Amino acid sequence: MIAELVGAAVACAGVAGVYTAAAARVVKQYERGVVFRLGRLYGGVRGPGFTMVLPLVDRLRKVNMQIVTMPVPGQEGITRDNVTVRVDAVVYFKVIDAANAIIQVEDYRFAVSQMAQTSLRSIIGKSDLDDLLSNREKLNEGLELMIDSPAVGWGVQIDRVEIKDVSLPETMKRSMARQAEADRERRARVINADAELQASKKLAEAAKEMSKQPAALQLRLLQTVVAVAAEKNSTLVLPFPVELLRFLERAQRDPAPPPAAPAPTAAAPVTDGDPEDTPALAETPRPPGIPGPDAPDPGAAEEPGATGLTAPGGPEPSALPGPAAPSDDEPPSTAPDDPGR
Repeated sequence: MIAELVGAAVACAGVAGVYTAAAARVVKQYERGVVFRLGRLYGGVRGPGFTMVLPLVDRLRKVNMQIVTMPVPGQEGITRDNVTVRVDAVVYFKVIDAANAIIQVEDYRFAVSQMAQTSLRSIIGKSDLDDLLSNREKLNEGLELMIDSPAVGWGVQIDRVEIKDVSLPETMKRSMARQAEADRERRARVINADAELQASKKLAEAAKEMSKQPAALQLRLLQTVVAVAAEKNSTLVLPFPVELLRFLERAQRDPAPPPAAPAPTAAAPVTDGDPEDTPALAETPRPPGIPGPDAPDPGAAEEPGATGLTAPGGPEPSALPGPAAPSDDEPPSTAPDDPGR
């Protein structure tokens, strides 16, 4: 009898152990348990730790409450400015209501993935290429709102959505590269022109100061010569001073008067009294500006005969010695040489 009771007790203990093993469940810290009894939601959400369910009656489903990182496949679309692009994104979400995540949607992961893809295509069609490349934060916020609106009813919260990559066609990449190069060239030219303007202003101020002291210009010239002469493989060309050119120009404009030439003197030959034997005076060349013997003397009216030299028995004082003009009837004759001379 006692053996039968012991056997029954052992059998009950074995059955209880099997039942406990079948009914025991362990929920991890990052999970929540949802119990369905005969197909209906039973009680609340089971927290982490040890829990019991009825075997063959209750069914426990565990839901991960961690943040899930889901990559969104690349989506091709046409932007608002008619550029074909391919955009990749990534979605960060987590379950905040385990019961709704199980009841409201069949597979919340697949639902979030499909919603992210459709929202990404919609964002591509509403945005320009420049916004996709430079204004991604605003697009990320808009994409997050589009995905989060239906996901709230599924017990899912969208934490963050990031556009990961924007792929452009090769032709568009070359066009953008040329545009960037042209923009850089424009900025370089503007900066160079601004530098030239500032330098010209400074040079004008320096020239204004140097004009007050001409020696400063010469010192600056010497400094430039020294700087150029420091290079051993350079050819030095020394410019002609401007002051010397100005001096030569003034000298050419105001020439000095030429020195006055002494007046030549001619001695009249003395004869013995015969005016015919008086030889004719040879005409000597005179420099310009010296009056000749035929020119009237201003003082001749007051003192006649003061300007001419006469010999005894010679011509009248008023007559000046000189070559006689030949007449029309008589040919010119030359006087014979004086034998006494």
